[in-house]
Amino acid sequence: MSTRLFLSPPHMSGKEQHYIAEAFQSNYIAPIGPFLNRFEAAIQNATGSAHALATTSGTAAIHLALRVLGIGEGDIVLASTFTFIGSVSPILYQNATPYFVDADLASWNLDPELLETAITQAPKKPKALILTHLYGQMADIKKIVAICKKHQIYLIEDAAESLGARYEEQQSGTFGDFGIYSFNGNKLLTTSGGGMLVSSNPEWIDRARFFATQAKDDAPYYEHTTYGYNYRMSNIVAAIGVAQMEVLQERVTQAREVFLWYQKELGSVEEIHFMPELPNSSGNRWLTTVTFVRTDYTKVQKALEEENIESRPLWKPMHMQPLFKDALSLQNGTSQKLFEEGLCLPSGTQMQQSDVQRVCKIIKSVCNA
Repeated sequence: MSTRLFLSPPHMSGKEQHYIAEAFQSNYIAPIGPFLNRFEAAIQNATGSAHALATTSGTAAIHLALRVLGIGEGDIVLASTFTFIGSVSPILYQNATPYFVDADLASWNLDPELLETAITQAPKKPKALILTHLYGQMADIKKIVAICKKHQIYLIEDAAESLGARYEEQQSGTFGDFGIYSFNGNKLLTTSGGGMLVSSNPEWIDRARFFATQAKDDAPYYEHTTYGYNYRMSNIVAAIGVAQMEVLQERVTQAREVFLWYQKELGSVEEIHFMPELPNSSGNRWLTTVTFVRTDYTKVQKALEEENIESRPLWKPMHMQPLFKDALSLQNGTSQKLFEEGLCLPSGTQMQQSDVQRVCKIIKSVCNA
């Protein structure tokens, strides 16, 4: 059996164990510690965010953002439908009402024109929007920001997959009221699990930190006037993050190179379309994703798996999930079509050009069969 090609395996910098050992030697095993501060500072420096809070996951960060913004029962929260469940489940945690908005073909991300329509057709004024920058590619963020400001709707950027992506040189996750990043095991940078909440508002981040540490009041004993969560990242996990942040730009460059290799190998196959990149933007190409016009993607996936190569269908839209069968949604058919035709290809930043050629040879054979 040939060597397994995973979809997006971890890629360590080489300094992770050194920093973990340093954290152990200092005995800062509990959540709070120097590496936690260093990791948050590294995110601020890399993204230009004024304030950052390290959390247990990207989903936890979204939940904190909703809680800080006062989202609660009866509130409508708009959200990208073409996304991962972790982007939208916090809406349910707050007993709010999700309202899913479809994607456009120009970016595969939330359609700004459809967003405007969704707002006007909503049963009442939505309170917030959770916008996903899908697969590391920027949404049409300037238009979306303008719409949110016009209607006085809070914007939470789900940049879980897009750390290092830019629109007009501004980092994803820094356009809205809040931004979040994920460091799950399959992301471009990983701490094995973890997330980050960023904002330009110091009071909001302070409030999020309060909720993330069990909402302990300022007292010499454990005093609680409200409830919180155990959402704070540990110092040990943050040590991994510090090492990972040191190679952020290198990983973005490598992921984009993998994409270019795929584009070179498959560009001549007319039925294959790659996820587009908006003008004035530069995605991190976390995953190389394609759609097939004629070939059933499941046949490609099966053929790859037979050769020990992992691939994955594109996200099943939230409005198609059984959980949300009765949810509010405004659809144009884009995300459903992408789901029915698309595949994520192995995109690890340690891949060699020969690995990409191995994948592409199989894809071509299926498409030409």
